[in-house]
Amino acid sequence: MTENKNITIYVDADACPVKDEVLKVAYRHNTPVFLVSNQWMRMDVGPLVKKIVVSEGADEADNWIADNINEYGIAITADIPLAKRCLEAGGKAVGPTGKEFSIDNIGNALAMRELKAHLRETGESKGYNPSFSKQDRSRFLQNLDSMVITLMRTVKSELER
Repeated sequence: MTENKNITIYVDADACPVKDEVLKVAYRHNTPVFLVSNQWMRMDVGPLVKKIVVSEGADEADNWIADNINEYGIAITADIPLAKRCLEAGGKAVGPTGKEFSIDNIGNALAMRELKAHLRETGESKGYNPSFSKQDRSRFLQNLDSMVITLMRTVKSELER
């Protein structure tokens, strides 16, 4: 069996605010993208992009991404448990604000998520998230581009061995 060394981007697409930025990077580097969602998205995407519509269910899109990502995949998600599953599968994960998740920081991200949920449940926090900014969008674009370039170098060096 031949190992698939194609770099692929997986987008948790239902509420993703950076789909256009993902497509920019994908077309710049000729990288396939899967837009995974619970409903059909009306957007022109081009030949590198496949829209995957999963059945209704809270974690169906997450499950599809986690089941398909490999060490040459990058998941775009704000869902920290999904990011953890992608890392455990050997892939990479980055949030829409450009924050890259890693084995070193995913535990803290999960703990903070639990703390914020607890504070919302007890009424100590209203749960407002900061608004998505131009700086977030720019940081995301830069970090995703860098991640793809790094993976391309990794694949190239593996092929040269």
